[in-house]
Amino acid sequence: MNSTQTSSSTRMTHAERTELSDTKMFEAAVSLIVEKGLDKTTLKEVGEIAGYSRSLAGYRFGTKGNLFNYVIKRVGEEWSKELLSATEGKTGFEAIALSIDTHYEFCVNAPLTRRAFYLLWFNATDISSEVRESMVKIHQHRQSDVEKWINEDISNGNISNEINAEAVAKLFLASSIGILYNWLLEPEALSTVKQLHDDLKLSVQRQLLL
Repeated sequence: MNSTQTSSSTRMTHAERTELSDTKMFEAAVSLIVEKGLDKTTLKEVGEIAGYSRSLAGYRFGTKGNLFNYVIKRVGEEWSKELLSATEGKTGFEAIALSIDTHYEFCVNAPLTRRAFYLLWFNATDISSEVRESMVKIHQHRQSDVEKWINEDISNGNISNEINAEAVAKLFLASSIGILYNWLLEPEALSTVKQLHDDLKLSVQRQLLL
C-alpha cells in the first residue's frame, strides 16, 4: 500500500471529525463547568480548551444553553445505558436497589462529568434556566421507571397492592436528590455517600413491605 492509499484509508470522514470535535468540546465544557461554574463557562473558552478556534463552539451550538443541553444529553444517555444494563428484566425492590448501586458507581467512576451534570441539574430550579425543560423530562422519566418497577411487582403479587407506587417513587427521587446535593458539597466524602445510598435502599425496602 502506497502513502496515498494509506492517507486515504486513515482520513476521517466529516461525521467522524464532527464526533471528535463534539467529544473534545464536551470534555472542555465539563471541565469548565466544574472548575468555574455555569456563569463563567463561555463558548469561546470551550472552543479554545478543546483545541479549536474560539468560534467553533459558537458555530456548533449557537448558545450556551444549547451546549449545556448537549452535556445533559450525553451524560443522560450514558446513565440510561448503564441503568438498563443493570436493571433489565428486574422489577420491584430488586430493580430499585440495583439502580441505587449503579448510580453510586456511575458517580464514583467518572466524577467530573457527573458533577457537571448535577450542577446543571440543580441550576434547572431557576425558572429562567435554559436546561430546565431537559431536566424536567429526565426527572419525569426517572419517576416513571421507579413507578413501573413497583407496579410490575404489585401485578405479580410480590408486594401489596396497597402500596402507592407514585408516592414511593416521589420520595425515592427526593431522597436521591438530597444524596446528590451532599455529594456535590463534599465530593471527597465517598464513604458517607455510599452509606447514604445503602440507607436509601433500606428505606425503600421498608416502604415496600407495608
